[in-house]
Order: sequence, then C-alpha cells, then structure tokens
Amino acid sequence: MSRPDTALLLFRDDLRLADHQALSAAVAVGHDLVLAYVVDPNAPYAPGGARRWWLHHTLDTLAQEVQSRGGRLVLRFGDTGEEVQRLADETGARAVYWSRRYTPDEVTADTRLKADLTARGITVHSHPGRYLLEPWQVATKTGTPFRVFTPFWRACRARIEAAGLGDPLPVPANLRFAKPPASEPLESLNLLPHSPDWAAGFTPCWTPGEAGAYRQLEGFLGDGAVGYAEGRDFPARPNTSRLSPYLQSGAISPGQIWAATQRAEHLGRLSGRDVEKFQAELGWRDFSAHLLFHNPELMETEFQPKFRAFPWRTDPDTLARWQAGQTGYPIVDAGMRELWQTGYMHNRVRMVVASFLVKHLRIDWRAGRDWFWDTLVDADLASNTASWQWVAGCGADAAPYFRVFNPMTQARKFDPGGTYIRQYVPELSRLPNRYVAAPWEAPDTALEAAGVVLGASYPEPMVEHAAARRAALEAFEGLSTAD
Repeated sequence: MSRPDTALLLFRDDLRLADHQALSAAVAVGHDLVLAYVVDPNAPYAPGGARRWWLHHTLDTLAQEVQSRGGRLVLRFGDTGEEVQRLADETGARAVYWSRRYTPDEVTADTRLKADLTARGITVHSHPGRYLLEPWQVATKTGTPFRVFTPFWRACRARIEAAGLGDPLPVPANLRFAKPPASEPLESLNLLPHSPDWAAGFTPCWTPGEAGAYRQLEGFLGDGAVGYAEGRDFPARPNTSRLSPYLQSGAISPGQIWAATQRAEHLGRLSGRDVEKFQAELGWRDFSAHLLFHNPELMETEFQPKFRAFPWRTDPDTLARWQAGQTGYPIVDAGMRELWQTGYMHNRVRMVVASFLVKHLRIDWRAGRDWFWDTLVDADLASNTASWQWVAGCGADAAPYFRVFNPMTQARKFDPGGTYIRQYVPELSRLPNRYVAAPWEAPDTALEAAGVVLGASYPEPMVEHAAARRAALEAFEGLSTAD
C-alpha cells in the first residue's frame, strides 16, 4: 500500500497541468499523487461522438505530458463513484482533489460522491477553474441571478477589476507521484469512431491537448485577434480563436486566456476594442453557466413560459436534410457541412443555421441542440442549451422570435466573395459571386456555365424564405394571442 499522504487527483473537464488549482493545492500540501480519469458510460451528459474523439486525443497528450514528468495517467472505465473508491482502496489515498462542476446533474453526482467518500474517512477538496467566476459569485442588486447578459457582464468585469483573477498558475515544479495502480489502455475506452471513421477530417484541423491550446492561443493573438471586433463575423476570415474545444475540455483555462489578452493589449499588440470584444465572449460562456446553474430546468424547458406551448413541428426527413447540409440555402449548407467535416462551425454561421431550423423549418430547438451536442468538438452543455434557446427566442436575453435571419442577406454581408460557401459547397464554386448566396436567382446561362443543375447537382430551396418567415411569425402571434 502507498504512503498515507497519497492523494487522488480526479481529472474531468480540466485536462491540463498548468493553472490547475486543484492540482496545485494538492502539491502544496505535499501529497504523492495518483492522477486519474474515469470514462463513465452512465455519467450525466455523456459526451457526443465528436467530443469523444477530442477526449481520446486530449487524454493521449495529457498522458504523455504526465509521463514526461515521471508519472502515469491512470485511466478507468466504469461508474465514477465505484472507480474512485476502488482507486482510493488500491492506493491508500485519504484525500481526493477535483475541479468543481456546475451543471445540475453533475452537481448532484459530485455532492453524492463527496458524501460517500467523506463517510469512508476520505477528505474531498474541490476547487474552481472552469470559468472566470463561479456561477454564484455575481448577483443583481436584489441578490437574484441575472437574466440579461449586459448587466451580468458589467458585474463580472467590476468584480474582476476590483479583485483580479490572479496570475495563472504554472505547472507545479515539485510534482511527486505515488505508485500508480492498474490502468486501462486508452484504446480500450472506445472513444474513437469506427466503421466508418467519420472523424477522419478532424485530424488536419486540430491539435488537441494543452500544448495545442497554447499554440492556438499564440497564433490567434499574433494574427486573428487583430481586427477581431469586426472580423469575427466573417467566416472566411481568420478572426476567430477556435479555442472553444480547448476551453471545453479544460486543456486551457479562461484565466490563462484572459491574462494573455490583457498582456497583448498592454504590449500594444491588440486594441482595447478587440480585447474587450473577445473577453466578452468568455463572458457569454460564464453567463450560460450562470443561467443553467440557477435554472436547472433550462436543460429541457423554455426559459420564457409562453414558449412552452409553441407548436414545434416534428419532421424527421426535414431535420435530416438540415443535418446533411442539403437545404438549398448555400450559407446554411456550408455551415452544416463544415460541422460534419471538421467538428466545428463558425459562430456567425451557427446563428444562421440555428435560426433556419427553428424559424424557417419550425423544428424544435431541442433537435438542433442534440445534433450540435453529438457533432461539435466544443459541445458545452450550458453554452449549447443557452445558445439554442437564445436563437429560438425562448431563452434568457434572447433574440426576439420575430428576428428571422435572412440566409441570403447573411451570406452577402458576411461572405461577400462566397469564399466560405465555395469551400464547403464546392458544387457552386464556379458560380459568379452575385449568385453564390442564392443560386436559384442565377439565369440559366450562368447555371449551365457553372455546371449547376438545381434539383440535381444542388438542391432547390426546401422552403421559400418569405413564406417560411410569415409562417413562423403567424405561429408566434398565435402563441401570443393564446397567452
């Protein structure tokens, strides 16, 4: 049996060694550590297919990093509570450290596990690290949770400016490891897709893991962050950070990103406007967590009660065409194909495709949420839920339902040269710029010259924009009248 001062560090969505408060706290006490990750098939909100691919490769890089420092990452498969207790028995650990989680079922699961471990004489130490601030750290003047982003973010910034976030923690220099127990081989955890390998296109797009996160951040700050406030809306421009999957898996912390952007502004590398706009995106992530923590019903139920009777349509064939990027609207199809090919979608396009599903097609927002959950490498429960409700008009601080994104206008404004559309809808690549957003408007001669046959090489629009908008507004007006 290991020495009495052995402690278990349980990784979850915090797969890094730097700026890891739970890890640093355990090292500061002087523990010999067992670092472990449990793949629990029955855990709350089991990750979808794309995130499982990301998890496999992030665990692989984390294991290599731990090994380079003289330790071993222990992998287990099974019920988290049972595996943690088994690890404690096998190693003699009398303390368990972890980073706090905040979604409803995760809070319940962690509370139960802490009680079980405490009853066995094992001390549990939980620490923050997933967000800039924890969901309960800001409130309105009356002490209630926020419902609107702008005052929420104002309160967050005021707290951060007053107290600071502290400097990001380095990787502890004096890591000591206990003798590790048996570990499952990573490949046996069955996280990667097989037959077919639908994630083959992910590999050229991503470098999962902590080192990959740093490279992504540095590359963004050196290039894409310049002009971010304006350029972030244009999907063909390099003005988005693509840090979201690293944040979701915890390969990098929001505190590290905050400090790096502050430093870049101080050094004159970035304008205050670009930094403020980018940091506000971290704020939206915190706001989503704040909403879900204080409103656990948000997972399945519309935040605004009047929408709970909305007449959503159920149409599997229509949903499947949207999922496959075969709607006949090029900007929508480009977004859905980018998602399938890369596990990611540009944020502006996410709003367009989501609006198309819930308003043009009037399909339940939960169907879109579930598809994104399975196909996004950055699928985050709070952000995914809050964002879909925002677009649908039924969430907190939501876009009004009558705001129906016009796919043609969005394409012409934010992809004026058709670069993004041509990348993911190559069958339209030879169309002149003026017709790429709406190929049905092109004369027959232009279609023929471009090799486009509507209804054959590229689909006709599955709905007519103006008619779909009217139908959506009529459904909303009927709901308002009933209310």
